[in-house]
Amino acid sequence: MNTKKKYATVEDNPLYHDTWALLKNYRDAVWNLELAVQQVRNTFELEYDTTIEEFLESVYAAGASLDGTDIENYAKSIARSKKMLDLLNNAVDTLRSKHKHGEQYYWILYYTYLCPQQLQNIEEIVESLRPHILNISRRTYYRKRPEAVEALSAVLWGYTNKDCLKVLNQFFPTNKPQS
Repeated sequence: MNTKKKYATVEDNPLYHDTWALLKNYRDAVWNLELAVQQVRNTFELEYDTTIEEFLESVYAAGASLDGTDIENYAKSIARSKKMLDLLNNAVDTLRSKHKHGEQYYWILYYTYLCPQQLQNIEEIVESLRPHILNISRRTYYRKRPEAVEALSAVLWGYTNKDCLKVLNQFFPTNKPQS
């Protein structure tokens, strides 16, 4: 008897929810990060009549600390956002170069979620995929898109398929032998 819980769509499966949410918000996160960096740079140049880089060099050369300042808080916030985007981009690159269907999955994820300008509809996405995936149709796209997200989830969050736990336990038993 099959004990796996069925979900209406892969998007409904809680194992992949974080990946779907991350992908759906990717363009906004990139845009917001770029705006935040630009805003900090502009504010700095207006207030201090210097670039951030020059300011930081002078602060560090003088031995001063920025602990607890707004500048430090902005820098930390931007750094966290950048790390999150770098993590996703590195995972996508790993998927593309290492997975057996990586190149196809990459283009599906790119045109669906990652390209700078969101395409208007599925027809535009499928048309954009045609140079990269031979004989792609709407039906194939809808079948492969959840596979691509599932593969990316495995890269991002680790391989968590419960069916493989038995095999892993054979190689790496959780019960340590008593001495």
